[in-house]
Amino acid sequence: MNMAWRWSSRGAAISNTRPIAELSELLRSMQPVLNEGAYCFVTVPPGFDVMSINPIATFHEREGLSLIVEQHVAVSHRLEAAFRAAWITLTVHSDLNAVGLTAAVSTALADAGISCNVVAAVHHDHVFVPIDRAADAMRALANLHDRSR
Repeated sequence: MNMAWRWSSRGAAISNTRPIAELSELLRSMQPVLNEGAYCFVTVPPGFDVMSINPIATFHEREGLSLIVEQHVAVSHRLEAAFRAAWITLTVHSDLNAVGLTAAVSTALADAGISCNVVAAVHHDHVFVPIDRAADAMRALANLHDRSR
């Protein structure tokens, strides 16, 4: 895998490829992209105008609304960060029915002592890791890719 990391802003570009379900093909095709910036997992109070801050992701939980936002947004809106992270996009069009990609990625990162929070979307999987471990995470994912060849 080319270790010249590609950087992106607000997520990797969407591809027009077919979704891949087979794990070995997913791992061979995976090209992690480290997105620019720092991101925060936060919660917001009821009635908060979520769309005014353009969140990366939202999730309704019993305890309230969780968001992933750019760090500067969390700071400017005085939202307490539960987790400060780097955002890595796995630029392979993974099928949402695929089995094993999340396990393979989280195991590779766990073996390197790196925690991760994985968010699956329609086109790609996104991995949030501690900001100070971003370079280590990219190396671990590159090693996973290389071992799959």
